[in-house]
Amino acid sequence: MTVTKKVIRIALDGMGGDRAPGAIVGGAVQAARSLDVELTLVGQKDRLLKELSRFHPLPPNLKIHHASEVIKMAESPAASVRKKPNSSICQMVELAKRGEVDAIVSAGNTGAMVCAASLGLGLLEGIERPGIAVVIPSLRGPVMVIDVGANIDPKPSHLFQYGVMGSIYFTRVIGEANPSVGLLNVGEEESKGTDFVRAVFKLLEESSLNFIGNVEGRDIYAGRCNVIVTDGFVGNVALKVSEGMAFALVELFKRELKRTLWNKMGGLILYPAFQRLRKQMDYAQYGGVPLLGVNGACFICHGSSTARSIRNAVGAAATFVTHQVNDAILASSAELRKAAGA
Repeated sequence: MTVTKKVIRIALDGMGGDRAPGAIVGGAVQAARSLDVELTLVGQKDRLLKELSRFHPLPPNLKIHHASEVIKMAESPAASVRKKPNSSICQMVELAKRGEVDAIVSAGNTGAMVCAASLGLGLLEGIERPGIAVVIPSLRGPVMVIDVGANIDPKPSHLFQYGVMGSIYFTRVIGEANPSVGLLNVGEEESKGTDFVRAVFKLLEESSLNFIGNVEGRDIYAGRCNVIVTDGFVGNVALKVSEGMAFALVELFKRELKRTLWNKMGGLILYPAFQRLRKQMDYAQYGGVPLLGVNGACFICHGSSTARSIRNAVGAAATFVTHQVNDAILASSAELRKAAGA
């Protein structure tokens, strides 16, 4: 596999996220200091400079691109992209469209990122809808779930395309030579599920993918397969339930440790193991997730991203570009077009 050697240029949305611009700027500085990238912070220049004043000396590979407008988290994606062309999200897309950056990263309005990137950069040949792919830990290693929110009303061909793109990403970035693909369903049998899901099953079964059949929700964390395909509605619900459950388990464990003196003593012994487990389950270690299918490298971060997760998202975007994921997806365009006509 050919790997590019150039310095990767990345645009980072300085105004996106619940903790912007402080956490974003902090993450940008960490990334610029530790990664071989050229980083452009996009946003309101005066606010970004104020945050940057906390860091001395500033990395020479970090600069600012002024964007006067901000798309807020609760705004309508399509309307905000149309009405705010000078927003940090839209300006990032413009930089990528003009070839001034190789990747864009944001912890802001996810819908706006999907809309702006899809319209501004276009889609790869053979791809009809982009999909958000999240990599999560399981008992057998990392598992990718796609889609988790970009497309809540898909066609069967869209989910087939997600399977192809997810497999390519898993091979190029995670390093699995022949990743297994499963279709999220209410049962393992081929006859289970709606007409829509059964149509997706047929497309995946007839493809060149390493398709293992239907998988259930419990199989996600069991690591039964490498890539799990689903629609954006179900995928987003599954992801949010997982996040909520992880938070609840941590809190319940803390409460139990405080109940008795013996529990507290036992907690001190278990603390190192607990911290290792917590680190494995922390979304911040992955930073951002790719929006697969757009004609560019677009990474979406959690709205509550910390500086560390922003730094890791920049690193993930650089890895995506370095490993030429989109080139590999384009190489599969013939099979993608065939499924789209099905």
